[in-house]
Amino acid sequence: MSDIICPQDHPDIDVYAVVGHPIAHSRSPMIHEYFAKETGQAMFYGRIDTPPETFKKVVSDFFAAGGKGLNVTVPHKLLAYEMAEVHSVAAQEAQAVNTLWMQDGRLHADNTDGLGLKNDLERILGSLLQQKKILIIGAGGAAQGVIQPLQAAGAQLSLVNRTLQKALDLKRIFPSLQVHAIDDLAKSESYDLIVNATAAGLQNNSPLQKKTLEKITHPQTLIYDMVYGKDTQFMQDGQELGLKVADGLGMLVEQAAAAFAIWRGIHLTSHQKQGAIQLVRQALLQS
Repeated sequence: MSDIICPQDHPDIDVYAVVGHPIAHSRSPMIHEYFAKETGQAMFYGRIDTPPETFKKVVSDFFAAGGKGLNVTVPHKLLAYEMAEVHSVAAQEAQAVNTLWMQDGRLHADNTDGLGLKNDLERILGSLLQQKKILIIGAGGAAQGVIQPLQAAGAQLSLVNRTLQKALDLKRIFPSLQVHAIDDLAKSESYDLIVNATAAGLQNNSPLQKKTLEKITHPQTLIYDMVYGKDTQFMQDGQELGLKVADGLGMLVEQAAAAFAIWRGIHLTSHQKQGAIQLVRQALLQS
């Protein structure tokens, strides 16, 4: 059963939502409500929970009823790509989508995940990603969406996945991507940044053994988990190794800011984005 938001229930304001399965945990409504208040925008932003088998109908019905835009999260990003009629360069490169809107009667799509991650990593590091050695763990839609923007920023990207074939499939899309079998990872070089793009943290697991993590890091390595709102096992292992760690909340805010700019034509300031991070962090602490 889908939790449906009908734009017609919110007359005189523009209606947006995030769609996923599950979705009750999403903090995207809080972020966009904050952005709207900061910039004086009259809009409503809600959540839609729907399984993959009804995703396309739910999206079609939302826009047919006057909805203005959707964010798309797990597990629908590949379905959203298939459904869209017009793709941005980022969406084409990723072949996965997290932002939808109607324009001139056609469904447009973009992927702001990669830009969100790039901006957040540069914020944390206080420097550009040029020549940084980055390892991505995972080969699903989350990983696929961030490869091109990180490569465009000049990073040297490697990827590891438990199923090697899925990693090799991504290498066919991104030929310059370096791919490793997970069992061979400990034999590889050390990295400046290691990004967990798997959902392991949601189950209190780590995608890598701690001893493997130790072998591929140096004292300045940043351990980054796309999961937000909790100290994942991956992050805890990094902390125990004396490394700097971060969760994906900053990425969530940055990708939301990019979607907000597409929908509303307003580019948020660093101060406004930092305010959203602090707002959600405080809410997470209280929940």
